[in-house]
Amino acid sequence: MELKNALFSPNSVIRTPTFRTKGSITFAYSFAFIFLACTIIFLFGNSHVHQSSSQWFKNVIKNRSQLSSYFPRHNHLYHQNLSNISKDNAFNPELNQSRVSSNGSRNTTLSEGKSTAAKKKKKKKRWVELMSKCDVFDGKWVRDNSPPFYEPGSCPFIDESFNCYLNGRPDTGYEKLRWQPNHCNVPRFDGGKMLRFLKGKRIVYVGDSLNRNMYESMVCLLRNSVKDKSRVFEASGKQEFKKEGTYSFLFPDYNVSVEYIRSAFLVQEWEMPIENGSTKETLRLDRVEKSYDSYKDADVLVFNTGNWWTHEKTSEGKGYYQEGDHVHEKLDVVEAFDKAMSTWARWVESNVDPKKTRVFFRGYSFSHFSKGEWDSGGRCDSREPIKDAKDLLSIEELSPPIPQMLDKSMEKVNSPVFYLNVTRMTNYRSDAHPSVYRKPNATVQEKRLFETHQDCSHWCLPGVPDTWNQLLFAQLVLSQRQTQRKQQI
Repeated sequence: MELKNALFSPNSVIRTPTFRTKGSITFAYSFAFIFLACTIIFLFGNSHVHQSSSQWFKNVIKNRSQLSSYFPRHNHLYHQNLSNISKDNAFNPELNQSRVSSNGSRNTTLSEGKSTAAKKKKKKKRWVELMSKCDVFDGKWVRDNSPPFYEPGSCPFIDESFNCYLNGRPDTGYEKLRWQPNHCNVPRFDGGKMLRFLKGKRIVYVGDSLNRNMYESMVCLLRNSVKDKSRVFEASGKQEFKKEGTYSFLFPDYNVSVEYIRSAFLVQEWEMPIENGSTKETLRLDRVEKSYDSYKDADVLVFNTGNWWTHEKTSEGKGYYQEGDHVHEKLDVVEAFDKAMSTWARWVESNVDPKKTRVFFRGYSFSHFSKGEWDSGGRCDSREPIKDAKDLLSIEELSPPIPQMLDKSMEKVNSPVFYLNVTRMTNYRSDAHPSVYRKPNATVQEKRLFETHQDCSHWCLPGVPDTWNQLLFAQLVLSQRQTQRKQQI
């Protein structure tokens, strides 16, 4: 049937003759019938011929694969195609090698991809093991000329008194120092990665103005990674962040909220009614702030307290500390601090779900007043950090010894709280405070005031608080990878 189709198809080189008249058609059929009859008689009537023809027919059937030789044009095309195929496959070593190379390259690429993935996995595993054992707070400040996390003066959400660049500070050396742990490396802060980690989450800073310093740093670090800066804003439209209250910056493209709640002592500042309808300021050592319930389900909590406990009322402890209805006539600040921290720790243990929320406590941040205190001519004019450990401020000489008080309190906490112990690293940085650069375009009178009332407690931004957030970021990355490893086991 295939042969018939090939022979009588419109494209066949052998075509049936075409007859135009009825007589011609009749003649053709008659001739074909007579020719066929004679052929049959001849073949079957002559035994010799019959045997020869039968053998010939058998040979044709036997060698039917050679039928193509009866069709010269098709035979030529067949051999030409066969030749081309042969040339492509057998007689074209370059093409053949190309195909082998292509397959080899594909295999090599897959192999290299697997090898690279295995190396990355091994590297991550080593980093997790190393970081799990490393004290990231044991280290030193080193010079680093890498680009800043965000350009000085570029973030509009920095409190005026922290914005040293816009306030006219001429030197920039304080921006070019990086904290280097002695026994491991911490990853450089990656705002995009942090935003992806925080996607759909809340991070809340709770504490005094130094935690606001850290909070504003985080807002600027994250904002710098957002393409459309107009998509970062304070939820209630606030433009000033120094006043007491709650602040919340939104990153709607990631559904991230970065918040700050002022709580200088972590326990409740109180007004106790006394005679004649007046009130007396006290500190409730047995109660946390009322605002705590609003953020107990946040995904990341960063607490601090410390610097306000050095003020006159708290350090003296006369008629200031209250428990229940009882106001202590005199209570030592160390004991009062321990009671307050115990109240905070109990709240964390009772209200915060460690499976959902990561809790951090940032340690004491050193001030560097020399030749007086903040209100009596204390200064911090240095343009270089302290380089020799023997020149560091003595913790034992602090009154009260807040760093030691914090260390002891953190040892008693039963909940999983990561202690961001920044005390030693801040001790070196006498160069990074706002000092006299507290306001842009200050008047002559204001400049005179700032000379005698320098800010040697807070930090310029960009600056030291960026490093605190970098260490927080490193700990979150470590925690995430540890969780992933546990899930893989």
